[in-house]
Amino acid sequence: MAEKMVTLIDHPLIQHKLTLMRMKETGTKDFRELLEEIAMLMAYEITRDFPLEDIEIETPMAKCTGKRLAGKKVGVVPILRAGLGMLNGVVNMIPAARVGHVGLYRDPKTLKPVEYYCKLPSDVEERMLIVTDPMLATGGSASAALTLLKEKGAKSIILMCLVAAPEGIEVITKDHPDVPLYVAAIDDGLNEHAYIVPGLGDAGDRIFGTL
Repeated sequence: MAEKMVTLIDHPLIQHKLTLMRMKETGTKDFRELLEEIAMLMAYEITRDFPLEDIEIETPMAKCTGKRLAGKKVGVVPILRAGLGMLNGVVNMIPAARVGHVGLYRDPKTLKPVEYYCKLPSDVEERMLIVTDPMLATGGSASAALTLLKEKGAKSIILMCLVAAPEGIEVITKDHPDVPLYVAAIDDGLNEHAYIVPGLGDAGDRIFGTL
């Protein structure tokens, strides 16, 4: 069951743009723009199975039956700070989505996540939450964020990551088997500093130019 909850989005455009992002010579501006574009494409795939309902409308020519989104409202929750790089891409596709924020950082010594901020829509329990975080390395921060959202009342959550390590996927599928995970790439693994290899470096530093 857990394996079915992991989806690799291998669309050619996503793979092309991801390759450009991986290149060490790619600058902050291009890196940021590519990440936003990939987030848009991933949002398109993630919402493929969202339910629709019929609605009667009138075009300039005639009345007809159209389709519109039904079901839960959507919220987007980036994990600070790198998750912000994917926010606009998702919101561009789902403009009515509410936005929350979860602040976590990885303690450099213990490698454990530490929470420092959480602000969510008041009706979080009624929304489908799309949690964004470009890098799923150890999985500790993402798992902690999902646990926090559930404690706040969230019942429907999707995790969207750009690059994942097998170690991080294992943690998420074990800790949160009910949360679908969408990734654009599954890399080889982690190095001794818990960075994804080959990866693309520190996503937050490359997004915000703080190398």
